[in-house]
Amino acid sequence: MTRIVERLVPDELWELFQRVVPDAPSRPQGGGRRRHGDREVLAAIVFVATSGCTWQQVPTASFGPSGATAHRRFTEWTKARVWPKLHRLVLDELGSCGELDWSRCAIDSVNMRALKKGELTGPNPVDRGKYGSKIHLITERTGLPLSIGISGANTHDSQALIPLVKGIPPIRSRRGRRRRRPHKLHADKGYDYNHLRRWLTSRGIRHRIARRGIETSQRLGRHRWTIERTMSWLAGCRRLHRRYERKADHFLAFTSIACTLICYRRLTK
Repeated sequence: MTRIVERLVPDELWELFQRVVPDAPSRPQGGGRRRHGDREVLAAIVFVATSGCTWQQVPTASFGPSGATAHRRFTEWTKARVWPKLHRLVLDELGSCGELDWSRCAIDSVNMRALKKGELTGPNPVDRGKYGSKIHLITERTGLPLSIGISGANTHDSQALIPLVKGIPPIRSRRGRRRRRPHKLHADKGYDYNHLRRWLTSRGIRHRIARRGIETSQRLGRHRWTIERTMSWLAGCRRLHRRYERKADHFLAFTSIACTLICYRRLTK
């Protein structure tokens, strides 16, 4: 196994991945080419996500599988929902170690320009109407992403709050039962709607949402800077600098991979 594979997919991450990856399809009739190892293919996928290169630029000499093979396996694993399962598994490990702080969470979004029109893209009102997508996310107090979603760039941020909160998976805690609701949620003026406040209150979630025309978003900066830092961490996944994928599932998969890597780095500190 080459050193680059071990660096991109450390032993701890590989052990977690083995718990969520589906078994290789069998060939009762026999024959066919030898299937490349999952660890080498995963390393190639992580390389594409972090470097931002195309599938054709994957160095076969370093990983073994070609870019085409990695892309086929990426599609196969995306359909099997491997990436959100891996993200949740890393969150479970963090929760069981007491590394997740649910006391003050934050929600926000970031725009990504789309190079191709595809699923969940739309004209960006703050980018001269160029097509793009939004990444929506909720982070816990220290900036670890708990829930993510994507939409067209013309989707209002407020429409993502309820699906994102509902999308927080039940995560293990150091003691007691699994948890999926933050104690308090911070948001900017884009989420300033009474029906959202009522909905959060009905679920037992305290809220701190900036009010339009009354206060500035900067007053929440001492608590919301963590989610802005998380967005800069997402930029470390160069594949997310632009949206290259026509299929929304593939773009969401790369977002899940980026969030998993962010959480995994905290797990190995």
